[in-house]
Amino acid sequence: MGRFLAVAILSSMAFAQSASSAGPKSGQDQGLQPVSKLESTLSAPPGLPPMPRGKSTVIGGAIRGVDRVRDQFTLNVFGGRPLKVLFDERTQVYRNGQKSTLRDLHPGDHVSVETVLDGATVFARSVHLLSGSPEGECQGQVMNYNPADRELTVRDALSRRPVQLLVPAGTAVIRQGQAASSANIGSSDLATGTLISVNFQSDNKGHGVASQIAILATPGSTFVFVGNVAFLDLHSGLLVVVDPRDDKRYDVFFDSARYPMSRELHEGADVTLTADFDGSRYVAKAITINSAPDK
Repeated sequence: MGRFLAVAILSSMAFAQSASSAGPKSGQDQGLQPVSKLESTLSAPPGLPPMPRGKSTVIGGAIRGVDRVRDQFTLNVFGGRPLKVLFDERTQVYRNGQKSTLRDLHPGDHVSVETVLDGATVFARSVHLLSGSPEGECQGQVMNYNPADRELTVRDALSRRPVQLLVPAGTAVIRQGQAASSANIGSSDLATGTLISVNFQSDNKGHGVASQIAILATPGSTFVFVGNVAFLDLHSGLLVVVDPRDDKRYDVFFDSARYPMSRELHEGADVTLTADFDGSRYVAKAITINSAPDK
């Protein structure tokens, strides 16, 4: 923390001025607040690198310990393994929706953490200290679903250990392109290998309890991605496309020998990809270059 002392003093003064002039918004006492332009500027004080980019994930749990020397805390993730989360002066802290400080992070606090991968580490963009039942979100692949005890096991991208969640009867299920349904969940909905996103809460015993499940992709399903090539590796047969419809990145694998036109691919190209999800990855079955802008 020594290297950030001067920055921390300046940042805390700026935060105090922002809080006194803006004040908390009504109706946002527990949920994640949108980051304003001012907060976005303050989140990267001079002398610190810019905020890590990438898709963020909300994780619920309880703080087990705070190490202010290494700028990290240990989060007991509901249904998963304890997770080391890094923080610094860029991290925004809220208590029940109102602006707070890093000094308010203590062991035993129930929190909802907006995280992002910073290389191989997990960084906290924001920490929300909650007085009610903490909420969380995980996204990954179904490893197993036992309808008898209604226990769902998910391989989450941020946890080395599988996450186990209870799925009560009547849990809302959202399938892509369909409305929420309260029908009984069956093995066809949560087949092994299915990509899902789960919103959950903690019960009074510390178990993660699913409140909503979104079915993102099932093995054997076909998807069409339209967007720009963000990364290309012809040797390994990997193409990363950013689809502007949801602003997400998709890794699509392909056999360059089957697609001679792949030699014309380059980063920035506008493409249409038809791909099958085989249970572990997206595999291209058709590639079309819509345009070839100048490099």
